[in-house]
Amino acid sequence: MGGTAVVVGGGIGGLAAAIGLRRTGWDVTVVERAATLADAGAGISLHANGLRALDALGVGAAVRAAARPQYSGGTRTPSGGWLARMDGAALERALGTPIVGIRRAVLHRLLRAALPAECLRIGITVPALDRSAPDRVGVPVGDGVLDADLVVAADGVGSRLRKLLFPGHPGPVYGGSTVLRAVTGRPLELSGDFELTWGGGAEFGHIAFADGRAEWHAVLTAPAGVRHADPLGMLRRRFGGWHDPIPALLDATRPEDVLHHDIHELVTPLRSFVAGRVVLLGDAAHAMTPNLGQGACQALEDAVTLAAALAAEPSVGSALARYDAERRPRSQAVARAARQAGRMGQQLSHPLAVALRNTALRLAPSRATTRAILRHADWTPPGLG
Repeated sequence: MGGTAVVVGGGIGGLAAAIGLRRTGWDVTVVERAATLADAGAGISLHANGLRALDALGVGAAVRAAARPQYSGGTRTPSGGWLARMDGAALERALGTPIVGIRRAVLHRLLRAALPAECLRIGITVPALDRSAPDRVGVPVGDGVLDADLVVAADGVGSRLRKLLFPGHPGPVYGGSTVLRAVTGRPLELSGDFELTWGGGAEFGHIAFADGRAEWHAVLTAPAGVRHADPLGMLRRRFGGWHDPIPALLDATRPEDVLHHDIHELVTPLRSFVAGRVVLLGDAAHAMTPNLGQGACQALEDAVTLAAALAAEPSVGSALARYDAERRPRSQAVARAARQAGRMGQQLSHPLAVALRNTALRLAPSRATTRAILRHADWTPPGLG
């Protein structure tokens, strides 16, 4: 099966969907509202399921070559004591790959490189869709209209198209946490590839990259919308007494590189990822908290599953029904697990609750951490035909 598709959103999920559709014979246009491709964002960890999806799309080798494997690290207390250690080698033995860390900007560029330049149209907002025909969708773009057999809504957590398709859905809600993050301006000597540190109502973590620089993030329990005139100064005061290399990571960061976003998620699950010839994908379908590192991986799973269903099924309608049946239960289960992980991690603030959690983590065998990761990362992509 082939046809004409419009993907609304040029992020990880949208670009991956476009690659998958093109590999299965579709003519694809990606419409991105940003006027310039600034590739905002810091870093990302990709688990085995995301890497396997990238392999199915033909870009896995390029991503691995640009990424840094995460073999060492784990979860610590603010004083530096270990709560749990990560065994990247055990994950590699179980799944064929360790988790890898890569800059979002690099991943975006690699995904775009797998598409013809003319596929991507930037600086265009899609205000509405014409769904008056049963088997076609009109997508207004500037002064014209693209006529599509399929529209993929990959326009993020604040998806305009999701609101149009499901006006009764409450949409994303603030999860009670805000995140500041950046990539260091220079390389650092780091003892671990990936670390998280949990304190009461706060988390600090870092991902080391192949070029020696690192992404760090600080998650704080705070009211929505709070911003700081001097974010780095605030973070130095908040985390100044925490263990190395946290102060060094902040000192290696330029003030202008710090990003600050409130964390929103879809707490109320969508009843369907499909409305006629329009299909939701990625954060537009199942925006989740970042506590399991699965947001982008689930979007990549979506992309491969959608392309495979369209390649295998006799009609677009049956393919979208198959996509919904396969992706909605799994992605919504991962979203619930991510929410629960946040409640047991950074969002804990009562000293007794923190102490009980820390004791449980210290007593848990190392293989328990590996099993927890395997629960979500051990996914096999369908073939693309």
